[in-house]
Amino acid sequence: MIANEKINKLATAVGFVSIGVILFKVLSIVIGKALDILATPAPKKIFVKATEQETADKLEGCPKFDPKKLEGARDTVYMWDPSTFDYLGETKTNTAEEVRAIVARGREAQKEWKNSSFATRKLLLRTMLKFITENQETCAKVAVRESGKTFLDALIGEVLVTCEKLVWLCDHGEKYLKREYRETGRMMMMKKVYVDYIPLGVIGAIVPWNYPFHNVFNPVSAALFSGNAIVIKVSEFASWSIRYYKSIIDECLKAVGAPTDLVQFVVGYGATGSALVTSGVDKVIFVGSPGVGAIVAKTAADNLTPVVLELGGKDPFVVCDDADVQSIIQTACRGVWQNMGQNCAGPERFFVYEKVYDEFCAGVTKVVKEMQIGPSLGNPFVDCGAICMGPKQMLHYQRLVDDAVAKGAKLLAGGFIPDKDHPLSKGSFYPPTILADIPESAIIAQEEIFGPIMAIFKVKGNSDAEAVRMANNCDFALSSCAFSGNAERAKKIASQLVAGMSAVNDLEGSTYMSQSLPFGGCKKSGYDRFAGPEGLRGLCLVRSVCEDRFPAIRNSIPPPMQYPATGVGHLFAQGLIRMFYSTDLMGHLQGLLTVIKYSIVKGAKKEKQV
Repeated sequence: MIANEKINKLATAVGFVSIGVILFKVLSIVIGKALDILATPAPKKIFVKATEQETADKLEGCPKFDPKKLEGARDTVYMWDPSTFDYLGETKTNTAEEVRAIVARGREAQKEWKNSSFATRKLLLRTMLKFITENQETCAKVAVRESGKTFLDALIGEVLVTCEKLVWLCDHGEKYLKREYRETGRMMMMKKVYVDYIPLGVIGAIVPWNYPFHNVFNPVSAALFSGNAIVIKVSEFASWSIRYYKSIIDECLKAVGAPTDLVQFVVGYGATGSALVTSGVDKVIFVGSPGVGAIVAKTAADNLTPVVLELGGKDPFVVCDDADVQSIIQTACRGVWQNMGQNCAGPERFFVYEKVYDEFCAGVTKVVKEMQIGPSLGNPFVDCGAICMGPKQMLHYQRLVDDAVAKGAKLLAGGFIPDKDHPLSKGSFYPPTILADIPESAIIAQEEIFGPIMAIFKVKGNSDAEAVRMANNCDFALSSCAFSGNAERAKKIASQLVAGMSAVNDLEGSTYMSQSLPFGGCKKSGYDRFAGPEGLRGLCLVRSVCEDRFPAIRNSIPPPMQYPATGVGHLFAQGLIRMFYSTDLMGHLQGLLTVIKYSIVKGAKKEKQV
């Protein structure tokens, strides 16, 4: 009893110490930020007028859009709210000639911007940050009307992560782009060497529709901070929101005296994207499907234009038999139904061990049965929003569900397209769906869902090796996560999952909240990276430079190695190699003596060739 009391007291003391350490760290960060703010010029205050479409919760008397217009559309981009089918307008696609002209204007603007100071670039991003934090409601509302997601999903998935990106660039970006001195090596002691990160010029970005706000400000912030201009081809399903977002960017650029042509947009379909890739941009960032990504890579290859490909994933979510299932259920549900599963990095395959399988299935099903689906503007109780791409995408979901059920899977929730008499038919809605007991032969085990379907696979025998095998039995490899009551076990499993990113006892998307980490995958999920130092430096020409350490002392070719040949140059070179690279002291000394000898002794007189 006394021993237990001592243990409890010790645990309490440790708890207080831990809390104290955390509070001290938080206080240190707050004080540090306060000092930084005092020493940094205040961000500019800008004003952007939003329209009624961009601010209203409901649009009264708005005509409704017929999704059938999307069939065969090529010259016109239609803009509509997936939650209500409210028609928001239309615009003409950009021609190849227009795209080239836009890129040319960006290149002219970049000639000035590439010489801007890091202080100016930080001021620009902090001006953006100030506007976004002060106008986060409108920024999120525009994303909601564009994509159909919930207001909460827009705040945490769009606004919050964008703020984190801007803060990381301001706090840490400069040190990764400044001149970096490197070791000279043994033979170059009289030199100094370094790497410069030179802005590439004009970046071309082709971005999807799932995060209309973040998919704009993410590449824009990185491109501008690295000294580049950028032209963004937005999705045909996310072309309405760029009026407001472009206005924000323009005003921020004006506030720091930068040309607004640094950031420009083009709209259209595949032809417009192809025109951007072949327009002479210096690098292409593509986020989309593997099929289109392969076309982009082939098109870019004609001019050897470098490409970043982020092509989606089917992230595995492993739940071990010793995991605290009840603590994981909300995490699993948020992972699937955040943004209605329309996420590049999001759990699509749940590998749940036999021992906790029934508990997990029952837990997530209970949550789904209580979720509310519908338009979210003006209703904070809506859990699930709309499907951005409309009826065609929902047919894709239904095909996956029907195939899985036909092959033996159990439908625990959802799994249907609302008919015309259903309340959800007034928008582009597919109910949150749970499939259990899915066989590995089902199409859904391999094809990307990109939607509100939780696919659960049973790991028989509670085997870690079997879970890893099942998780890696996929052509996608973007991100991953593993959960266990034993952190080391979870870490070991996560380390064996083939993916560009992984999280231990947390949702795999948590890696993106640390903007110091690069984002990207392998296999069919693409290659190269954006975000982090790797992504930032990827927007630069990495230039290696060597120069004299002391200008008055310059290297010259040693006499034994000069033209015409002296006949002893090879002996002198052998001495150099021994002197600098021998693995023992005697070898160094022998090499030194050889170098001295053949620096003094002249070579044999060379006979003239007849």
